[in-house]
Amino acid sequence: MFFTSVFGSLFALLASGMPIFLALGIISVLLYGIEGTPLIALPQLVVDHLNSITFLAIPFFVMAATFMQKGGVAKALVDCAYAWVGSMRGGLAVVCVLATAIFAAICGSSVATAMAMGTILVPAMMARNYERSFATGVVGASGTLGILIPPSMAFIVYAIVAEQSVPRLFLAGVVPGLLQAALFIGWSILYAKRKNYPKEPRMPRDKFIRVNIRAIPALSLPAIILGGIYGGIVTVTEAAAVAALVSILVSVFVYKECSYADILPTVAESIKRAGTIVFIIMMALAFGHWITGSGFTANLVKMVTENDIKGWQFLLLINILMIFLGMFLENFAVLLVVVPIVLPLLEPLGIDPVHFAVVVTVNLELGLLTPPVGLNLFVLTSITKAPIKEVIKGTFPFIVLMLILLIMITYIPALSLWLPDLIFGPQT
Repeated sequence: MFFTSVFGSLFALLASGMPIFLALGIISVLLYGIEGTPLIALPQLVVDHLNSITFLAIPFFVMAATFMQKGGVAKALVDCAYAWVGSMRGGLAVVCVLATAIFAAICGSSVATAMAMGTILVPAMMARNYERSFATGVVGASGTLGILIPPSMAFIVYAIVAEQSVPRLFLAGVVPGLLQAALFIGWSILYAKRKNYPKEPRMPRDKFIRVNIRAIPALSLPAIILGGIYGGIVTVTEAAAVAALVSILVSVFVYKECSYADILPTVAESIKRAGTIVFIIMMALAFGHWITGSGFTANLVKMVTENDIKGWQFLLLINILMIFLGMFLENFAVLLVVVPIVLPLLEPLGIDPVHFAVVVTVNLELGLLTPPVGLNLFVLTSITKAPIKEVIKGTFPFIVLMLILLIMITYIPALSLWLPDLIFGPQT
């Protein structure tokens, strides 16, 4: 009964519109106060958890995403993808998926990806008589790749909470991410043929070469980040710092969409964005620590064991729960509330925590597209001025595809584990 009151109070505060970090913080302070734990222990606990070199990767990746969103990287990637596949029927939709997948492999943020690509591609598709609902749908859905294809801030946060290897988690997202992109491309081509969307003229050879050369600095960013990590040259945090530096240099000196005067305001904006994430993580860590210490998770493990709940049944229930929570809560809130509670159940049920991370992340992707709080929906509404109902209509087929992907990822663990096990060996 007490735990029901705790979670009921938390969701009531969130439903009232209170900021996530504040709701988690208030509940945590009250719970520690009721237990009689000195409140001085609360900030010490948070500092101990955040005293992690991995955690520093988050603000650097946020900075990289902010500069790439404003610095012309997105346009270079769109032009490059258009040079290769733009002449096929529905080519602009395919360009959207491909360019977004590459952009996601640089910035790690779904919202930044949707905003950067939506600004360029939605007007371009509408100018060629694509339905606005379809244009917003393909951009919004493709934008979710930002938290599945590495590097991913969702994976970094999961790694901190679950004490898992970030490089292993990054690799776990590669095959599911490519599979999701393939599903989106297949549907886009099918839909374009059904609607008889126009083919674009093939790009002249000299322009084709020029566009691809111009895209090399943008395309080099994923190679620098992931090549540095898996080549053993840099750690994840060092790779994030390099990504931030290179994104500044590329934005200012190569694509010149940012001037010298834009550097400090953009850095300040990225710090503000990172600070929001940090505050949510801080309060969620405090709440998660109380959940673990209160005996709730131990009782949960006991209940699962006594009722002989199977792993597949548990994963089904978690998927339903996370899809529901994703309709009302921000991504990091869902991740940081759910994961600390269920982590102790994974080992008794024989579920690999890396596999579970991918299941969680695909659920978070769905949360970005499901009303009433789907962030990508509101990003696209603000960009296109389209009614929210129209944006939801456009994303619906992609939500169905993502549900199919979620089922596959959930019950075929090899899709997530094959690549990390190949590179690092099976996790013991």
